[in-house]
Amino acid sequence: MGADWPGFLQADPLPALQSQKGLALPDSALAYWVQRDLLGDLVPPIETLWEIPAAVLLVLKQQVNGSWHYPGKSYDPMIGTNYDLLETYRSLRILVEVYGFNRGHPAIQKAADYIFSCQTAEGDVRGILGNQYMPYYHGAMLELLIKAGYVDDPRIKLGLDWLLSTRQEDGGWIVPAQAVTAKEKTGSFWPGASLPPDRSKPSSHLAMGMVLRAFAPHPAYRQRAEVLASANLLKNRLFQADRYNDRKAPSYWLKFQFPFWWTNLLTALDTLFWLRFSRDDKEIARGLAWYQGHQSSDGLWETGYGSGKGAEGNRLWVGLAVCRMLKNYKESG
Repeated sequence: MGADWPGFLQADPLPALQSQKGLALPDSALAYWVQRDLLGDLVPPIETLWEIPAAVLLVLKQQVNGSWHYPGKSYDPMIGTNYDLLETYRSLRILVEVYGFNRGHPAIQKAADYIFSCQTAEGDVRGILGNQYMPYYHGAMLELLIKAGYVDDPRIKLGLDWLLSTRQEDGGWIVPAQAVTAKEKTGSFWPGASLPPDRSKPSSHLAMGMVLRAFAPHPAYRQRAEVLASANLLKNRLFQADRYNDRKAPSYWLKFQFPFWWTNLLTALDTLFWLRFSRDDKEIARGLAWYQGHQSSDGLWETGYGSGKGAEGNRLWVGLAVCRMLKNYKESG
């Protein structure tokens, strides 16, 4: 190991991650990332993960047009919801973050082309919310495509520039539909004309956190003044209630899942690290201290998602993600 980062914690989480206690079968992908990212061991080429049966099976479920089919649904003409786009996002998360897929694999090329086929002339990927803007899903999808090797694709630039053009006056983002009352969200609202954001309204940290994940892995955008201003706003919202009803309670900061989806303390701290914020920052230090003070007896962290199917696997993967984040901050000085 390049540093003594586990000493940053009260209990060493590595034994639990290496033993994978609680899993019925060993997770070779998890073991790979622990060896590579936490232990600093030499590992086989990333392509070996592409051959894991679960990854192969997921690729086989991809449709001819590059999407994955949402179970039981595809497209709802009444509200214009493209459920297959949502399922494609869900599948892309797993292929890129768990199995290390990149654009060298045909499945990623096909998935990228499908997602970009849902990109409008304005620059945003649209469809999960009907014809309404969805900067949070848009940002999360761009993050995955950038990580998969599409950093220089002009469609990525178009999508990132669109995000910068839709910021609120306070520097962050909202999902415009968040500002609409429930009674106004009729069947005709979703496929109707796209509602522009009311820029005078305060930003949503749910939206900000997912949007900023698109900028964090992009070397040409991560230090843009507008991005850093938004990141400061997110940093100062840690542990607070959101301004809108979606995942509003402060408790949502402490509900963790991997691969990442919604904004939480882990996704925020991870993003802020890649945007070059320091562990010496007061709010960052407060977030890191939470992980120091809330370990379970095995050194890992509770996810807030109970003990249902897949819960223990999620807990281990979240543990890996937390350790990566802590190690990054610890070794960055």
